[in-house]
Amino acid sequence: MKGGTTAELFVERENETGYVGNIYKGRVIRVLPGMQASFVDIGLDKAAFLYVSDIFTPDLDPGKYMDQQEKQQDEESDNDSTTSFSEEQQGNHESNTRNQVQIEDLISEGQEILVQVAKDPIGTKGCRITSHISLPGRFLVYMPYIDHVGISRRITIEEERDRLKGLVEKIRKPGSGFIVRTVADGVNEKKLKADMTLLMNLWSKLKSKAARVAAPEALHDDLNLSFRAARDLFTSDVDTLIVDDKDEYEAIRTFIKTYMPRFKSHVELFEGKESIFDHYGIEMDINRALGRKVWLKSGGYIIIDQAEALTAIDVNTGRYVGKRNLEDTILKTNLEAVKEIVYQLRLRNLGGIIIIDFIDMERMVNREKVYNALEEALKEDKAKTNILKISEFGLVEMTRKRVRESLGRTLCEPCFYCDGKGYLKSKTTICYEIFREIKREVPNIKGPVISVNVHPEIFDMLVDEEASAISQLENDLNKKIQFRSLNYFHIEQYEVLDKRNGHAK
Repeated sequence: MKGGTTAELFVERENETGYVGNIYKGRVIRVLPGMQASFVDIGLDKAAFLYVSDIFTPDLDPGKYMDQQEKQQDEESDNDSTTSFSEEQQGNHESNTRNQVQIEDLISEGQEILVQVAKDPIGTKGCRITSHISLPGRFLVYMPYIDHVGISRRITIEEERDRLKGLVEKIRKPGSGFIVRTVADGVNEKKLKADMTLLMNLWSKLKSKAARVAAPEALHDDLNLSFRAARDLFTSDVDTLIVDDKDEYEAIRTFIKTYMPRFKSHVELFEGKESIFDHYGIEMDINRALGRKVWLKSGGYIIIDQAEALTAIDVNTGRYVGKRNLEDTILKTNLEAVKEIVYQLRLRNLGGIIIIDFIDMERMVNREKVYNALEEALKEDKAKTNILKISEFGLVEMTRKRVRESLGRTLCEPCFYCDGKGYLKSKTTICYEIFREIKREVPNIKGPVISVNVHPEIFDMLVDEEASAISQLENDLNKKIQFRSLNYFHIEQYEVLDKRNGHAK
């Protein structure tokens, strides 16, 4: 939470845990030269996706690779534990790699390979994996294949950067690679060495296990959500970590005492009678984040529609009429919408391509104001974002890095009634669809009576508003039409039967 409102929400359930950061011994089941990618069986329901640039090769430039990893670490170290390439870096690396090395020269079907999950399954896609293994600790990230030391760009004081780099260079084993995380700012040699030893021992155990087991096999699961939050989110700028479960509280306290004792007084047990989510207003924020329409304080609103790979956000003035002129009203609404949009992107964890349809502004200076406000607001977002200038139509195209499913797809499921469409055919449309179906079936109906089973709401419309249309249809077909209301029918469901033999259509 930040400033009294929910800034980000991470959800993990015992039977629906995430996979990011987990390490597996997988088996390559298919290599696709045309896509420069492969599918790898790591023991999950869906095969994981491995792109050519995600395959470690000994001739990889360690300086360039570590530079990419440091940048990625800046984006994610305070957000989540993974240190995989960002999407932009992936694209750049893919374009460079495409003309240099072919995936069929690196791996083959049936080969066993050590991989780490970089992205959870999203939608219909399986996990995205990488063979660039990284093990995050509290202060360091261990890169077992890279002989290099990098420092998080968020540590900006040059003297501190030099001090930390010198310490790590001094205590690391030859051939090992490390990134110093942002939270290591001010940390002494003893703590860095303890973190380093822990990570290298973990890697040694992983290699030993990998040599003994056959693929597919899980080798290492990252910490659960509670401990990841303590490790990655609990930094010096966090006032308090509040836990509402006694056992979890004790476990986290032990973890904090071991790895970051100076923060142990910042951990509190919530013992209120009401739910912790109700006490801090989180439940209200969640419900608001699951809605399609979000109201702005001025009376305007935004509409958020999420598709498979694209999210569309529409800004409207709504009830806001302004005080001066139309252009000022539009500008104020757009500026207010900017803050809410960025907040909703983080809270809902929306990623991929995002199109924002701001209200059209005639003046270029106003477009610049809105763009600059959006750019400034996105600096608070730890996820990697890229934005383009506002077009003449008031549209902004942007991308936001996506590692896990959005909040809506995590907490919701497609409507069983509309099958996820978000709409149903109107009752009038269904009535006339039934009339056309009756005409199609007349040649197959031998008896004098046509029986039709429908939903109760459709029945009411047929015998009331459409009574004259039915009478005309009966005259045209020279048959009697009888309707029957069935409560268990879907509103779009109907049956046309020959009453004599019960044949249904």
